[in-house]
Amino acid sequence: MKQSLLLAGAVLLFFVPIANAQDSSFPEVCKSDMAMDMGADHSKMMLGMMTEEHQKAGVPGMMQMDKDMMQGMMHKDPDVAFVCGMIAHHMGAIDMGKVELKYGKNGWAKEMAQKVIDAQTKEIADMTEWLKTNAK
Repeated sequence: MKQSLLLAGAVLLFFVPIANAQDSSFPEVCKSDMAMDMGADHSKMMLGMMTEEHQKAGVPGMMQMDKDMMQGMMHKDPDVAFVCGMIAHHMGAIDMGKVELKYGKNGWAKEMAQKVIDAQTKEIADMTEWLKTNAK
């Protein structure tokens, strides 16, 4: 049963383009103009050194995660900064999990990727809900 669900999820992800988790769900309260942007040149340099498709597929999500984590950590409230940083961190983990599901070959690693996606999706929802009542 578990393997069937894992296989169904992997097949679905194969036909759906990998989208960065950050594209639509990084909370507005976490965004800041003071964040460090890694820049396009740095990203192009990294992509140029990579030869495998899974490496190239993972870079955009990692770059976005770094930027969003920096934005989140700029919040003046330390609790909000922590939660915002963790949301971005979890989004990066979800992106990595999606890359594993699409390109990975090992069943155990793919199962772990799905567990990460499931758990951290729930944690993001919990943290986003917390922000609604606690972020000022």
